[in-house]
Amino acid sequence: MRQYIMRRAIYMLLTVWIISLVSFTVIQLPPGDYVTSMVSQMLGGGASNIPPDFEEQLRAQYGLDQPIYVQYFKWIRNIVLHGDFGYSFIYKEDASFLISERLPMTLAISASSVLFIWVVALPIGIFSAVRKYSLADYLFTFIGFIGLAVPNFLLALVLMYLSYRYGGQAMIGLFSSEYASAPWSIGKFFDLLKHMWIPVVIIGTAGTAGLIRTMRANLLDELNKPYVDTARAKGLRERTLLWKYPVRHALNPFVATIGWVLPGLIAGEVIVSIVLNLPTSGPIILESLMAQDMYVASGFILVLSVLTVIGTFLSDLALAWLDPRIRLS
Repeated sequence: MRQYIMRRAIYMLLTVWIISLVSFTVIQLPPGDYVTSMVSQMLGGGASNIPPDFEEQLRAQYGLDQPIYVQYFKWIRNIVLHGDFGYSFIYKEDASFLISERLPMTLAISASSVLFIWVVALPIGIFSAVRKYSLADYLFTFIGFIGLAVPNFLLALVLMYLSYRYGGQAMIGLFSSEYASAPWSIGKFFDLLKHMWIPVVIIGTAGTAGLIRTMRANLLDELNKPYVDTARAKGLRERTLLWKYPVRHALNPFVATIGWVLPGLIAGEVIVSIVLNLPTSGPIILESLMAQDMYVASGFILVLSVLTVIGTFLSDLALAWLDPRIRLS
């Protein structure tokens, strides 16, 4: 088990390094930089007396005149040694402050979405497998296909319209107006819970639908194996048989799918947060990408990717604990 954990930890660190390299490089691939965007906005605003060397001076001030590999090594060195993600050009704040301000809500919504997916997908998948081809099975299958087909942002727009049409108020944000700027209290916490279920359900819909189908298929495969017939012939009660053997074995692929559910949740959170105007990482990432504020965009992408890799690593550990054979593979 120790060797398995060490091997997975090394893979995780290597993956994080590659992600940091790719994210920093990809963001700088579009032509121009933040200085180019700022000068274009100034010219569009009517400015005409910009000095010829104005852009070069700004690039030298922000360190954008250096080669990309020099910028990357300075950036990653400051993150590793000092926890400094750089400076936001558009927000005039440290990128570390922006990330620490928005990250808790992003994590809360993503973690709640994972919990929602598991709580809903596991029992429904088991029920659909045990009652295969029943009316309830067909109903859950139909709902699952709808959940996979409908994009998260479209579902958010539909719920916003319905809430405004029939409730008189669109379901946006995570707090009521009286708690939006108030300090944390018991009342604000319960107000957050009252609003959080909306993005959690929207973000978790697609993942729930996919894992219901995964659990159903895995359990059906296990129920058709000879050991189930043998245990049933020995007089083992149906419920004990179901939970002791087939469900436990069917959980292996179910646990492994966390690795691809988490990236989908993070991506879905970004889009849904923009539609619902949530105080999470999504709006800042979009604005920083449009303005080419590379340190903020790279920092958010790196942190969210690291959390996803950590989640996948924990999924691997849970899978190894659930099935000891995996430790030897």
